[in-house]
Amino acid sequence: MEKQKYYITTAIAYTSRKPHIGNVYDPVLADAIARYKRMMGFDVYYLTGSDEHGQKIEELAKAEGIEPKAYVDKVAAQIKQVWDGMNISYDRFIRTTDADHEDAVEKIFQKLLEKGDIYKGEYEGKYCVPCESFFTASQLKEGGLCPDCGRPCVDAKEEAYFLRLSKYADRLVQYYEENPDFFAPLSRKAEMINNFIKPGLADLCVSRSTFSWGVKVKDDPRHVIYVWIDALSNYITALGYNPDGSGENFAKYWPADLHVIGKDIVRFHTIYWPILLMALDLPLPKRVLGHPWLLFGEDKMSKSKGNVVYSDEMAEIFGVDAVRYYLLSEMPFAQDGNITYESMIAKFNSDLANTLGNLVSRSVAMAVKYFDGKVRRPANFESEFDADLISCQKKAFDALNEGFDNLHIGDSINAVMDFAKRCNKYIDETMPWALAKDDAQKDRLEAVLYNLLEAIRRIGVMLTPFMPATAEKIAKAVCCDAPSDFETVTAPFGTPDAFAVGACEPLFARLDADALIKELTEKAKAAQKAAKAAAKEAARKAAAEEQGPKEPCTFDDFCKIELVCAEVLECENVPKSEKLLKFKLDIGTEERQVLSGVAKFHKPEELVGKKLVLVKNLLPRKMMGLESHGMLLSTEAEGKVCLIQLPADTPAGANIG
Repeated sequence: MEKQKYYITTAIAYTSRKPHIGNVYDPVLADAIARYKRMMGFDVYYLTGSDEHGQKIEELAKAEGIEPKAYVDKVAAQIKQVWDGMNISYDRFIRTTDADHEDAVEKIFQKLLEKGDIYKGEYEGKYCVPCESFFTASQLKEGGLCPDCGRPCVDAKEEAYFLRLSKYADRLVQYYEENPDFFAPLSRKAEMINNFIKPGLADLCVSRSTFSWGVKVKDDPRHVIYVWIDALSNYITALGYNPDGSGENFAKYWPADLHVIGKDIVRFHTIYWPILLMALDLPLPKRVLGHPWLLFGEDKMSKSKGNVVYSDEMAEIFGVDAVRYYLLSEMPFAQDGNITYESMIAKFNSDLANTLGNLVSRSVAMAVKYFDGKVRRPANFESEFDADLISCQKKAFDALNEGFDNLHIGDSINAVMDFAKRCNKYIDETMPWALAKDDAQKDRLEAVLYNLLEAIRRIGVMLTPFMPATAEKIAKAVCCDAPSDFETVTAPFGTPDAFAVGACEPLFARLDADALIKELTEKAKAAQKAAKAAAKEAARKAAAEEQGPKEPCTFDDFCKIELVCAEVLECENVPKSEKLLKFKLDIGTEERQVLSGVAKFHKPEELVGKKLVLVKNLLPRKMMGLESHGMLLSTEAEGKVCLIQLPADTPAGANIG
């Protein structure tokens, strides 16, 4: 009998920089679903990859002094390395620079152009470079900020090609109504209809002419095919779709059963992508899971904030499966999840070391101690504790299936861990150590240990989609074959005739929480400090580039500047400011109040009595609500700022020139 197909995809990662742990949730979540479906007997095709074109890539490559292709080759390799490190079982890792993809994208664009669903016009509006998105004024946040990333948008006007979205709006809403499972969570549907479709779908800009890094329009090479067609089409080009003739995999696996994406790109996958497919006369995907974000504490991860957590670094500390377990068990279905060092360590110690690891190690150890590791299946499962244990295992597997069916993957993995807790309770109920003291209870003791080993074996099978390496270790601990399907979990309890086990290493060693939190916190502070320094240096360079070389000034211009010696009478920090110091200065003829952003480099009390250089005739301005009348001169080198000091015997008010 031919297997039922299941095609699952992730959003392709943008090759701007190495992905952080929040970016890794996509492929880990999809991997758990793909592994589950394989174990349920489906013919699964799992696609992931990298998005490699666009203006931002061109700018990043230029900043590094290399070609865009060399830049994306480097970052795509990093992404793939991170995915492989997290044990992602994908069938293809597509790159949008792959030759077959680029060829198909060019022909997709040409087909829609010839059909009349793409036309040439002119775009004028606001553009966000990081998001590579155009927005109308009404879509922007307060202050002209991008509604997606919150960064400033710039004015843009250029000739462009457009996709006729409005032509398909009614048909799209009809598809929503006829396919109630299309959105997950369902709340995403109301967001799309109320925020984007009801106000009226404007035709979508699908080309750019202000940069060159991308797939060119065939007969108009000044235009680069935009991300909406280029990146989104990967879901079909990866299967061999091409308007000139598609491959066997496309006929076999399309339409997609599930797109796994972040909530920030739901609009692109539930409006733009379906309409693009309608225009191509292709079936639409069956379901789109727009999962929430993983926050660091309460904040979105940002390199500029220095609060980025990387999965490979966490895996070095906790292990790959522990990171997978945290991501899959802690992320809610509809609300944002969060990660902190404290919560991850606590969950590791509680669930993995104490509950699961302790269950396996002590059960195997008792089997070795009391029966040399050879434990036979009992003739019957006579105790009420036995019956409840068996019943709880069945309920755990039912809950696992229900969670996957509803895409509540956290519920699925938590059901398995709850059963592990039930097994530990079974040990407390049956007290094997007490049974071992009574020779008359030897058969009962053997039955208890068999039940534990059989329950542990089943836990290993059920954990396979989530923690595949741990599942193999559990199978090895109870001397069984690594699971490839759920058949031995659905079979009646007591499948093996006997177990023959030996000593096993602990699955998860308990962590010293205080020491590890201290270590990780210090690293995080260092990262934040480095991020701030890097941001400051980048801003300085950007400002210097924007200003360009300064024009020479005349001697007369220079003579307009009045420099005098200023003696510091008082100096103190400005409240609510990390940078500013407030000075009271004696300049000979009067006293002046001046503010200077040197608080990080000078202590106020050390400056009292010092003689400094003041630009006396600078127009006053306000900072933090305080007036600053003049400017103190300083030097800057390697990020350190030092006020210029004059000899102690220089009289206050003395002219400098």
